[in-house]
Amino acid sequence: MPEVISKDGTKIAYDKVGIGPAVIVVEGALVTGEASRPLAKLLAADFTVYSYDRRGRGDSTDTKPHTVEKEVEDIEALMDVAGGTAYLYGISSGAALALEAAMSLGNKVKKLALYEAPYDSSEAGIKVWREFKTTLTKLLAADDRNGALTLQLKLAGARDEAIDDMRRGPEWKSMEAIAHTLAYDSAVVGEDRVVPSARATGVTAQVLVMDGGESKEVIPFMHVTAEQLSKAIPGAQQRTLEGQGHNVDEKILAPVLREFFGKEN
Repeated sequence: MPEVISKDGTKIAYDKVGIGPAVIVVEGALVTGEASRPLAKLLAADFTVYSYDRRGRGDSTDTKPHTVEKEVEDIEALMDVAGGTAYLYGISSGAALALEAAMSLGNKVKKLALYEAPYDSSEAGIKVWREFKTTLTKLLAADDRNGALTLQLKLAGARDEAIDDMRRGPEWKSMEAIAHTLAYDSAVVGEDRVVPSARATGVTAQVLVMDGGESKEVIPFMHVTAEQLSKAIPGAQQRTLEGQGHNVDEKILAPVLREFFGKEN
């Protein structure tokens, strides 16, 4: 895979396919850029799509200490490769990171599409998040990646039986190998995981905020968060993809992104 060197010397591995305006896909927790490939192929006829391994994952290296600002610099380094500007699409904690990039990089981010950024400003949500972060920090300090991975999956709503099945599957080891980067996903959504409404008012990009219709029933705060973000970001559009959960189907998502990124001012 090609590499770009981020500001602090970290090597960020990426892949690109297609022809047209640059789209950088920012993935969420526990996956590498490989997870972006199916979506990239669906968009490749109209866009040059960059899939990358976030720092500490896959073929990318890492440099301590981690900060959200460094991950934004990684995105900026990819933008430089792409010609200086790009469209961003982020999912889950990757949506929160893409939003951070848009808030920091200004006009370099021309358009921004977000799918289910996992903020939750409710009192109950803040309490759950603080407990999660405390436990995660202890597990990672002990290098208990199995425990950290289990904790994350339970936060996402996975039942014990489902987690046991996953442990027996081929993907568990790959997720466990990058479980230490859960600290990075935790950092990007903030200390209390509340919607960054005040800062989001400074976003200059055209923005599409999305959530899934299935998530609206199963994880209600995702829809509430989408509404709050779309109200905070100037001129943002909001769209619910019916029948979709947190793991959105690329075949449903791709036409929506193609329409949004393809529209001219």
